[in-house]
Amino acid sequence: MKITKTIIAALAIFTISIWSQNVNAQSNKPKTKPASAQKPALPDIKITPLGNGLYMFAGQGGNIGVSNGADGLVVIDDQYARMAPKILAALETISDKPLRFLINTHYHGDHTGGNVEMHKHGADIIAHDNVRKRLSTPTENKVWNVTVQAVPKEAWPVITYSENSTLHLNGQTIKLIHVAQAHTDGDSLVYFPKANVLHMGDNFFNGMLPYIDVDGGGSINGMIAAQQLALSLADENTKIIPGHGPLSNKAELQYFNDALVDMRDLVQVRLEAGDSMEMLLKDNPLKKYEKYSSFIQPDLMAKIIFRSLSAE
Repeated sequence: MKITKTIIAALAIFTISIWSQNVNAQSNKPKTKPASAQKPALPDIKITPLGNGLYMFAGQGGNIGVSNGADGLVVIDDQYARMAPKILAALETISDKPLRFLINTHYHGDHTGGNVEMHKHGADIIAHDNVRKRLSTPTENKVWNVTVQAVPKEAWPVITYSENSTLHLNGQTIKLIHVAQAHTDGDSLVYFPKANVLHMGDNFFNGMLPYIDVDGGGSINGMIAAQQLALSLADENTKIIPGHGPLSNKAELQYFNDALVDMRDLVQVRLEAGDSMEMLLKDNPLKKYEKYSSFIQPDLMAKIIFRSLSAE
């Protein structure tokens, strides 16, 4: 399970602009840059058909799920605002149907950045209650040392739910399953039982160390539980759309869930022994997972897990 250069590059961008709704100038001194540096070329949308009118779109930001059929287009997540024109153009290549609904798996800007533009094009936005809450109020993030600012009202979900919800569209039952305190406190798995397709949002980073937004209500044990719930829904033929990384399956999800449990246990032992954060980071107990580094390195992963377990 190798991490491609494309994934690493995309996640490097994620590191500095995960909170794309909170872009503030870091210096009052303007710098002259080449035009190419000021406006880097955006990637094209890669479209992967999944059968039964379902697709996975990959570009820059979180992976997108799409349902196309007689009832119109249902889109799951929408990457960054700058990608919206390319996403809309890609949708036109697979369908002449109207954009009906947009489902947000959680509130992060690399999954919700296109909300305003999708809303302008007719989408009613659906998400868990906490997604609306976090998009409409600032959140302090201690990992990246930023304040995640509220976004325009047009980007907020207009249909929300506290636990689970179900849509019946395009010949599919679409189950929106809330997983509490996982990647964030507003995560949903989006499951198509008939088509045997599962979109996991950022509760699955395929081929890389995951990010857990502790300040956004996430937790290590919640992410483990979310993955185990997904495993209970999946079989060997299930097509799993991860939040980041290539299209996946149950075996790969099981592998990374086992690894996540191991990482949790390695940090838990140190916490129970009374080790401080400084002692933990000095020994780097997760260094064996170095090959899965992306924008999250083993030492940062250990720090996040330590914070999560300490808060329980």
